[in-house]
Amino acid sequence: MTDTRPVPPTAVRGASASGARLQGVDVARALALLGMMAAHIGGIADQLDWSDPSTWSAVAHGRPSTLFAVLAGVSIGLTSGRTSPPGPPTIGRVRARLAIRAVAVVAVGFVLIALDTPVYVILPTYGVLFLLVIPVLRVRPAWLLALAGACAVLSPIAAVAIAPAYADAGMVGVQLGLVYPVVTFLAHVLVGLAVARAGLEDRGRQVVLLASGALVAATAYIVGTVVAPLPPGAAFAFPGVPYAADNATPGQALAQLFLSPRDHSSSVVDVVGTAGVAVAVIALCILVFDGRGRVAERIAFPLAAVGSMPLTVYSGHLVVIAMLPTYPESAEAWGWFALGSVVFAMVWRRFLGRGPLERAVPALASLVPMR
Repeated sequence: MTDTRPVPPTAVRGASASGARLQGVDVARALALLGMMAAHIGGIADQLDWSDPSTWSAVAHGRPSTLFAVLAGVSIGLTSGRTSPPGPPTIGRVRARLAIRAVAVVAVGFVLIALDTPVYVILPTYGVLFLLVIPVLRVRPAWLLALAGACAVLSPIAAVAIAPAYADAGMVGVQLGLVYPVVTFLAHVLVGLAVARAGLEDRGRQVVLLASGALVAATAYIVGTVVAPLPPGAAFAFPGVPYAADNATPGQALAQLFLSPRDHSSSVVDVVGTAGVAVAVIALCILVFDGRGRVAERIAFPLAAVGSMPLTVYSGHLVVIAMLPTYPESAEAWGWFALGSVVFAMVWRRFLGRGPLERAVPALASLVPMR
C-alpha cells in the first residue's frame, strides 16, 4: 500500500525532514566549496602524484565539484522525507517545489556566467540535475545506486558523443553540459540521494559508508592507475572530455576512455572514484561532528556556517573575482577568499540565520502550497 504520510513542515521549509540538522553535512559542503575555490584561484598543481608531496594540492581538481554534487543528492533526500519519502499527493508538491528551485539555481548560474570570469560555473548543470531526479524521489536506495552505476558506465560514451557539438563553443557554451557533463554528474546526485535514503543518523551506517566509500575509491584509482596510466599531456586535457595520446593504440585509447584515473575525465574510474571519496568525506564529517556534544558543535561552527549557505558563498566568491582588477591565482589568494567566506558566513548565520540566497530560493519554491 502506498505511503501517503505528508512531509513534516520542517522539510517544506528546507530543513531536514526529521531530526536535527546534520552539522557534518554542512561541514562537508564547506569543504566542497573551499575545494572548488582552491581549484579556481589556488594556483594548485596540474596533476596529482602521490609520490610527490608538491603535487598533493591537485586533490582539489574534480573531487570538490563531485562532493558538491553528491551533497546535492543528500540535501534533496534530507528535505524530501529522509528515509521515508511521502506518497501522493504530497510528493507531487515536493516535486513542484524542487522544480522551482532548479529553475532558480539555473537562473543564478546564468547570472554568474554573465560576469565573464574564467571560471566554469557548475550551477546550470546543478539545476538540470535537480529536474532529472524529480521522477526518482521515491525510488529505493538499491535502485538509485543501480541507476548511478548505469550513468557511470554511460558517462564516457556520452562525453565523447556530445563533444563534437561543442567544437565551436566559446567560454559560455562549454559550461552548458561539456565541462560538467550531465550524465556524469547525475551519477553523483543519485549516489547522494541513495545515501540519504539509506539513513545518515545511525552510527553503524556512518562507519559502513566511510569504509565502503574509501574502499570503492581506492579500488577504482588503483585499477585505473594500473590499467590506464595517464599519457603525457593528460594534465592539460580539456575537463569533462576523455583524452588519449595521438599515438595511442586502440586498446590504450579504450582503456583511457573507460578507466582513466584523470580528474574530470568522465571515465568510469573517475565517476566511481570521486563518488567514493565524496561518500567517505560526508560519512566522516557526520561521524566526527554530529551527536558529539556542544564542544564539537562549536568546533564545527565556522565550516558549518559556510556549508549552510552554499549558493550564497559560491556566488559571492565569483562576484568578488569579477570585481578584482586582475584574476587571483595563488595559495595566498585562496587563503584570503577562504577566510573571508568563513568570517562572512559566521557573522551572517549568527545574527541573520540563513544566507540571503538560501532565503530567496525557498521563498520562490513556497509559491507551491504544501496543503
